[in-house]
Amino acid sequence: MAMAEITVRGAGVFGLSIAWVLARRGARVQVVDPFGAGSGSSGGLVGALAPHVPENWNDKKAFQLESLLMAEAFWPEVQEAGGVDPGYARLGRLQPIVDDRALDLARSRIDGAKALWQGRAVWDVVPSSDAGEFAPRTGTGFLILDTLTARLHPRHACAALVAALRTRRVEVVPDAQDQGAVIWATGWQGLLALSDALGKAVGVGVKGQSVAFRHAAMVAPQVFVDGLHIVPHADGTVAVGSTTEREFEDPSSVDDQCDELVARARAAMPVLADAPVIHRWAGVRPRARSRAPMLGAWPDRPGHYIANGGFKIGFGMAPKVAEVMADLVLDGLDTIPEGFGVDASM
Repeated sequence: MAMAEITVRGAGVFGLSIAWVLARRGARVQVVDPFGAGSGSSGGLVGALAPHVPENWNDKKAFQLESLLMAEAFWPEVQEAGGVDPGYARLGRLQPIVDDRALDLARSRIDGAKALWQGRAVWDVVPSSDAGEFAPRTGTGFLILDTLTARLHPRHACAALVAALRTRRVEVVPDAQDQGAVIWATGWQGLLALSDALGKAVGVGVKGQSVAFRHAAMVAPQVFVDGLHIVPHADGTVAVGSTTEREFEDPSSVDDQCDELVARARAAMPVLADAPVIHRWAGVRPRARSRAPMLGAWPDRPGHYIANGGFKIGFGMAPKVAEVMADLVLDGLDTIPEGFGVDASM
């Protein structure tokens, strides 16, 4: 059987992950992105691979759970293949419990996590005194600890995928003619182009800003507090993000909203009070109309496929997205949840 020829357009985490799985399965792949790997929202700072609350279960939460569990094998395999560390570690997450009502709710979710997370991770309530110095302020003296949440460094993860792909003779090139089936993983601008092609709005871009502190907390659990993801990385930085800006003029500009992130993070985390800010970043994330990733065949365009819209959860979803897209393109096997189909955003 001849190797399938496939063009992946877009070198963010979706495009690179899909290309890696396709190449690993024996396809002949080319990745095309005029701006290079990780140049869009996948080149950010935060990298929180965090689950939804373990209740009111649905296809999106089940898909995400499977992808988060798959990550434990996916990212080490990428690292082993290419020799570049993506910064992956499953170290868990802490969340402050602000009052007695929230404490009761947090405790009520312990059993749900036992059932829904298949015994592979826990959701627990722990005294804040047990959490160490990298812990948020809490009004009750208790924190939620889940052991499912993981982290990776977005830029390092994209570099790791590029290195792994090179071992399969796959390069990211700025321009090339389509060969074989085409998978469009082109981010927020791709969603706008798809909206134009279909004559209806199927997705938009939402800008986000984030910051990085210089602070060494490499193996501490990340923190979710006051709507912020506060993520220690193995390189001695702590990333904090992000804003949500539906209206913007400059996709890459940073402004005083970054200062607000810094102030909120320092207020929540005493350990960051004197940590210097070493980087500020802004980018635009693709948000499909359904709010779930948009996966599947491009309507009325045979041989073309879409993998887009991983708003805020793209890195966490990437291993499973890559698997189901490879199943679809290589084998014609459609295992995409109904709510993730292109039709769900039309």
